[in-house]
Amino acid sequence: MQIVELDVRPVLRDGGEPFPLIMQTVSGLQEGQSLRLLATFRPVPLFQVMERKGFSCAAREITGGDWEVIFSPAISEESAEEIKPVSLSARTVVPEIWPDPMHYLDYSLPDQKTVTEEILRLLGRIEEGAVIFALFSAEPHFLLPELENAGHQWVGNFDASGEAYRMMIRSGAH
Repeated sequence: MQIVELDVRPVLRDGGEPFPLIMQTVSGLQEGQSLRLLATFRPVPLFQVMERKGFSCAAREITGGDWEVIFSPAISEESAEEIKPVSLSARTVVPEIWPDPMHYLDYSLPDQKTVTEEILRLLGRIEEGAVIFALFSAEPHFLLPELENAGHQWVGNFDASGEAYRMMIRSGAH
């Protein structure tokens, strides 16, 4: 997955308006490219603007109260139907809308040994039905049986570039 980075923190700290720069950068993105935006606050109003432009977002607070937001090309309804694989438990329930993820995890450059433990520990702390989003550099085959055994549901697929595996995991009963 190709990511274009834009750091608007200096503009914001100088009292400037970064929106034109953000829109200029977005208009220059190539098909399948994502935008990594760094800001001094969580830019909630930008989320709807980017959604209308066909992007989904994953935001997380980073050091010093700053925020990182990844805007990725959204999955169309046609490709959403092609999301595979899906956990058996997710296939057998009546289709429903999952809530927005409450945690966004990036394991694209991880120490794979700790990933399963970290995700299962987090799932044990959040309420049943809550969702987390995780990004991996490859399909996390090691994690799938652990999620199934613990009663969690998941859906996942590779992004358009085929370089990143995206997964949403819904917490099951604890």
